[in-house]
Amino acid sequence: MQNTQTYSKPRQKTFDLVITAMLATLVFVSTVYLNIKLPILSKGGLVHLGTAMLFIASILFGPKKGALAGAIGMGLFDIVGGWMIWAPITIVARALQGFIVGKIAWSKGHKGDNIALNLVAMIVSIPVMIAVYYIGEGILYNNWVAPLASIPGDLTQNVLGIIIAIPVCIILKKTPYFKKNF
Repeated sequence: MQNTQTYSKPRQKTFDLVITAMLATLVFVSTVYLNIKLPILSKGGLVHLGTAMLFIASILFGPKKGALAGAIGMGLFDIVGGWMIWAPITIVARALQGFIVGKIAWSKGHKGDNIALNLVAMIVSIPVMIAVYYIGEGILYNNWVAPLASIPGDLTQNVLGIIIAIPVCIILKKTPYFKKNF
């Protein structure tokens, strides 16, 4: 007869891997199919709902899964979507953003269940994400003024993400899965 403790650990790791893969896929799909290319930027620019999904993943599942979902989902989008040069920057920016949101939302004994803390988490993550993209774009184009043009789009994307993530998280936290498991 197999020891339940040794059986449940691999099973939990597999479940965590599956959840993380699903979250990364949701971020990827939200970035690919729910986006608007900004015509104001000559070097590109995108407003997408992947940020909302990153916020949702981080709030509902914590910093590690949030960081991985954001980095993998949006990094993969850059790789397959014709933005390859941005992939390393995106991976760092979105991993940090997902980690920050999850870490704050899951602090002080909370597990993404405090709306005010979740809002603070998302707001605190925005300057970090913008700074990473700003520095990355400055290095890519050897120009520290041009990246300023990306900031309005980044802010719009994050505000839209907050507006979507807050009610979605409130609704999902009321489902039996989150009441039972978290």
